[in-house]
Amino acid sequence: MPRKEYYAKHSEKIKEQVKKYYEENKEKRKEQSKDYFKTPQGKKSKRISKWKQRGIICEDYDKLYELYINTWECDNCGIELIEGNYGSNRRCMDHNHKTGIFRNILCNSCNSMRPDYESD
Repeated sequence: MPRKEYYAKHSEKIKEQVKKYYEENKEKRKEQSKDYFKTPQGKKSKRISKWKQRGIICEDYDKLYELYINTWECDNCGIELIEGNYGSNRRCMDHNHKTGIFRNILCNSCNSMRPDYESD
């Protein structure tokens, strides 16, 4: 029996098994998830997901990620950028808030001073 047919015929049973597995292995799955987000691929996945949640639109997120992790100078003022959540010189993704299109990588200070809806 082909896989699609099997699933169609047994979908309720499969859903119950999956639900049971998730309930019985909640802690194990939480640990696996935590470990995954410490890996380079996990960090990349999480960062790109956050960009999408914040409305950043890009044709190639992999290319944008490479640009992001390899940019250590503000595109506007030239200050050295730092990694992290705090500091006026932390790395920020500047984008048009109307269109969502990425513009450049700036320090927090320059990003804060730039109008949200400045035309590109």
